[in-house]
Amino acid sequence: MTSLPGDSDNGGSTAEPQTIVCARCGSTAEGPQLTWTFSVEDGVRHYYCEDCARANLRAIEGRLDSAWW
Repeated sequence: MTSLPGDSDNGGSTAEPQTIVCARCGSTAEGPQLTWTFSVEDGVRHYYCEDCARANLRAIEGRLDSAWW
């Protein structure tokens, strides 16, 4: 079993949800979202909202050779 940062495994009080901010557009959400992605760059976690993550993936796919399709 894994815990999110700030969660208590000792039966204590639970932490308040942390607001996360999209590193690209600045959108906010309370706690990690299932549709958001993140990357770790130089030891720092960067979150990306669903729209920004999709746009980035489309940009990556657009640069692939047609052999990948």
